[in-house]
Amino acid sequence: MTTYKEIRGTNIEAVTSDPSNPNDGQIWFNTTTNVVKGFKDFGTGSWATGGDLNTGRGDFAGAGTQTAALAFGGNPDTAKTEKYNGTSWTEVNDLNTVRMYLGGCGTQTLAVAFGGYASTAATANTETWNGTNWTEKNNMNTARYPVASAGSRTAALAFGGDPALAITETWNGTNWTEVNDLNTGRRSLAGAGTNTAALAFGGTPGNKNETELYNGTNWTEVNNLSTGRSLLAGAGTSTAALAFGGNPGPALTETWNGTNWTEVGDLSRGTEKLAGAGTNTAALAFGGTPQVVATEEFIAGGVTDTFTDA
Repeated sequence: MTTYKEIRGTNIEAVTSDPSNPNDGQIWFNTTTNVVKGFKDFGTGSWATGGDLNTGRGDFAGAGTQTAALAFGGNPDTAKTEKYNGTSWTEVNDLNTVRMYLGGCGTQTLAVAFGGYASTAATANTETWNGTNWTEKNNMNTARYPVASAGSRTAALAFGGDPALAITETWNGTNWTEVNDLNTGRRSLAGAGTNTAALAFGGTPGNKNETELYNGTNWTEVNNLSTGRSLLAGAGTSTAALAFGGNPGPALTETWNGTNWTEVGDLSRGTEKLAGAGTNTAALAFGGTPQVVATEEFIAGGVTDTFTDA
């Protein structure tokens, strides 16, 4: 049997604390915790399989983090809401308005849902989530779908929509107020960030690669996506975002560092009309068309694991 020393050229090192910058494949024994640990470098990042949604769907909204996410609405027409604990999804109380192509943001326990397509027309309906129930609130000024979003339950931003709208509205937890428009009107785009520091990217018509940055007052065009696309999902902030899925290139993933987009590890299963949550280093991708139940978790950089006898 080949030994670790023969592979790595050194024995397993005994240390009192985990190394701050381990190498790929490095293994060490932590004498403080009395466990053996190892580090795996994922390079440009990697997607891993998570727990399936209970209801497969696309054209819906997501909120929260990789280990505490919320999914709501979707196509086929549904008001269903599910929450994710890092392993599995659980059905919770429904939206009041059945709809798809909606926007939404916030956390698993404090979220807001707005806009979308309800029954036969665009809707301006807004609802807030308190961790248990959805409550109807004041409507948007402009009913629309598909709408992109950024922000929180009490400070949200809604932008874009059909047909190629540039309209932007900000939400203060009570009312919506129209603010300055996007430079490029579009629908089926994605967003990330807050209501005063947001990023808008992709969209249609034309599978756009345009990216715009919002500073709380104006939108400014910044460097484009590497691959123009629509019907994609986003996660993260205005200076550290992740774009994934969409049409074309339904498995493509790109990371944004505040200046440029860079391609990283692809989704395992390409799809469009999916939802996203989390950050650019720990994102969650879930659902999609046609009626996808799959969930994937993105890990950037590397991960340290503890070895056991199991």
